Amino acid sequence: MSTPRNLTRRIVTVGVGPAAILLAGLMVFQASNAAFSSSTRNPGNSWSTGSVALTDDDNGTAGFQVTNVTPGQTGQKCIVVTASSALPGVVKAYVQNLSPSAQGLEDHITLKIEQGTGGSFANCAGFVVDPAVVVQPAASLSTLATVNRDYGTGGSAWTTTGNTAGESKTYRGTWTFDAAGLTQLQIDALQGASTSIDLVWELQNSN
Repeated sequence: MSTPRNLTRRIVTVGVGPAAILLAGLMVFQASNAAFSSSTRNPGNSWSTGSVALTDDDNGTAGFQVTNVTPGQTGQKCIVVTASSALPGVVKAYVQNLSPSAQGLEDHITLKIEQGTGGSFANCAGFVVDPAVVVQPAASLSTLATVNRDYGTGGSAWTTTGNTAGESKTYRGTWTFDAAGLTQLQIDALQGASTSIDLVWELQNSN
């Protein structure tokens, strides 16, 4: 009695396969003959970044290397900063890496930065200050290290136009060993002291 049932099952299985294939083929044929198609193309889209570049004329040499400083002494040095960028942006000046002294000399060396034209590295002959730029008053190195410590808090802003051929600005730094208000004992305590700091100019492109 079991043999007829097995035979029937085989017949049904074999019979359904071709019917399903035929039905699927008809559906594909009808679908492909029922569609309209149209397209348009905008080829060659691409993106490339702009660039910013900032250099100076110091040739790897520190602007200020002053020894045997005495109370009240002052001096000036210049540096030319050049932006060679495809994008406009803003240059700001700030300080980093203050090396304090045990005696606190950094509290008594003040620095003022002016912006203008003319002059060259370590030589301010021909420098002309830009009257349109607000000059921050002289501040001690320790103060600058706190209030002008990065791009966000930087000063002496210079807006560049974006010129790969280069556009330049001269900065004049004036330092002073300010001993005002110190007693002779306090002044004497600063003998043999030393301090140092990095001057940084950074360019960021405008959004």
